[in-house]
Amino acid sequence: MKNILLPTDFSENSWNAITYAIRFFENEKCNFYILHVKSLSDLATTDAPLILSQDDIDVIYIKPTKLKLRKLLERIIKLSANRENHNFYTITEYNYFIDGIRKTIEEKQIDFIAMGTKGASGLEKIIIGSNTADVITKVKCNTLVIPENATYVTPKEVAYPTDFSLSNNLQVLEPIAEILKRFKSTLRILHISKSKINLNYDQRRNKELLEDYFNNHPHHFHYLTNRKVEDAVQCFTESRAIDLICMVAKNLNYFQQILFHSKVENISYHTNIPFLVLHEKNENYG
Repeated sequence: MKNILLPTDFSENSWNAITYAIRFFENEKCNFYILHVKSLSDLATTDAPLILSQDDIDVIYIKPTKLKLRKLLERIIKLSANRENHNFYTITEYNYFIDGIRKTIEEKQIDFIAMGTKGASGLEKIIIGSNTADVITKVKCNTLVIPENATYVTPKEVAYPTDFSLSNNLQVLEPIAEILKRFKSTLRILHISKSKINLNYDQRRNKELLEDYFNNHPHHFHYLTNRKVEDAVQCFTESRAIDLICMVAKNLNYFQQILFHSKVENISYHTNIPFLVLHEKNENYG
């Protein structure tokens, strides 16, 4: 039984992520925990008293939030087509956002987080919103990131960008193997270099390890040359009709360039293709 965390701020963006996650895990036995974190930092922008009693907190924040969660739960139950496999629970946390996420992950033994993201508006658009960025960089849990315009399709074409810098623990890739098996998907292992592709000894060795690891699943290696990694990913996702992009958080070379460059310009994969960000179990965050 998988435990899935669904953070919500009651926006349509978070609702889109919830609907995607339910479809994505439709045939899996899952406990879904729908979490709303009322952040302590929000107090600074409200007219609430500086010192709140527990009764004040209940009246001002907790009770209205629980009512919203109850209505959201009713909406979700109507949506779920696989009620015998899915259990739904609501949680309200009064905490700093990341602390609330971490607490719930530990208490409920969460396997995956599924959350929506909406880039900031304005001339300097960013790839992902700040809450989602904080989760995937500061929380040790595999996270399915659902962009604002993503609609669920069976992930038949899965991209895995890599520079062939692997850790000793290939188990971090297990969720990818599970997806390939469950959806009968094809894995596209993508290597991007800024100049002519010449793999060094370690890269060649790690490529062979990947080939062995995914030996029982359809997979192909692809090589692109482009000075901008994000442009290469854009080109590849369009040409191959990619349904899901998987990344290892510790692979900072690709991870940061694909998700954290500041200008999106003509990059559209951030608005319509989900990302699965994988974390090693022994990672530490501050």
